[in-house]
Amino acid sequence: MRVRRCAVVFLEPREEIGFDLSSLLSGGAGLRRQRRWLALAAHLDGEIEIDADERELLGRLSPGEWSSTETLADAPPAALKRLLALGLLIGEDPAHAGHRERDQRLRDGHWWPASAMLHRLARWEGVDGVADMEAKDMTTVSGLLDKLGAPPPPVHERVPAAQRIALPEIAPGEFDALLARRATCRNFDRERPLPQHLFAHMLQRTFAAQAQLRTHDDAVFLKKHTPSAGGLHPTEAYLVVQNVEGVAPGLYHYHPVAHALEPLPPPNEALAAFALRALAGQHWFAGAPVLAVLAPRYARCFWKYRHHAKAYRALVLDSGHLSQTLYLSATELGLGAFVTCAVNEVDIERAFGLDPLIEGPLAVCGFGWRSAERSTAEFDPGGAVWAPEAGFERAPDRPEG
Repeated sequence: MRVRRCAVVFLEPREEIGFDLSSLLSGGAGLRRQRRWLALAAHLDGEIEIDADERELLGRLSPGEWSSTETLADAPPAALKRLLALGLLIGEDPAHAGHRERDQRLRDGHWWPASAMLHRLARWEGVDGVADMEAKDMTTVSGLLDKLGAPPPPVHERVPAAQRIALPEIAPGEFDALLARRATCRNFDRERPLPQHLFAHMLQRTFAAQAQLRTHDDAVFLKKHTPSAGGLHPTEAYLVVQNVEGVAPGLYHYHPVAHALEPLPPPNEALAAFALRALAGQHWFAGAPVLAVLAPRYARCFWKYRHHAKAYRALVLDSGHLSQTLYLSATELGLGAFVTCAVNEVDIERAFGLDPLIEGPLAVCGFGWRSAERSTAEFDPGGAVWAPEAGFERAPDRPEG
């Protein structure tokens, strides 16, 4: 049999510190320090503790050149067997096909190794971020100040005030008024369905291809309302439709060229429960009539930017551009909108049938009618959305968006 190292693996020498009563009683610092070696592989979930023999064997083998196990006769058999079982080493035997296929998908994707690692290990599954923040009393500014102290100042002032060069202030126009009304909505009307024409209008503005350019038989580029690195527009929209007139609740993929919905199998739980799980417990967002998962197709971007240190950053920018277009479109149409990256990516991938190394969520947006009442604080210090006379404070203790 032949083996090689997996394509991307990082080794971390981690030190963990714990209380040690015997050290304290003997006059020491009362601390116990434990050092471990952890292997982090981009095609695997989680970290794997390895011993010295396994660490040395990983460093000995090439990720690109196959080695016969006969040439590894001096390697500890237990280390070789365990690394193969874990997928840190890739074997040619059929028994190792699963790890080999996942590793090959990573190789074929042209990931920059550090980006692949960041993307893989930063994903959540089953996290309830709201419950965690509430348990720590960190859902308000007062709670944050109590636990964390004061934040850095809102502006970095590089010169004394006297040295600043004042710029002329321009009278605001209609677009400035639109920008002023853009605010993250945390109070959606769960009962009021979104008309299908507004739903279609939002998708067409935000995600649809406005034009196509075919440079060769097998090379097509799309023009959208947002910029994208290389004009590639790799970010797809996967939809959780909860309350839209004329559209059955469920999961969909939006086709940006046909301007059409592609129905997908439902999740293995009630749609509302899945929405809450996908949003990591953010119940103020989960009631939006439409959720849009922003999921890049990595191969579309990495086709041009292969093993590129900036390619993953470009994909993050894509989601930022799309979310701002969605915000402004919703605001102009009289709707509320939000975007969040605090999501359970693994749960979303499972529901939509996505492979995280090929296509996976970076953020979730949503839009729909605002509720007539504000039960959850929104950041609207200028009163552009919630009129001061309505009895809402101008500076809520929980600024958001």
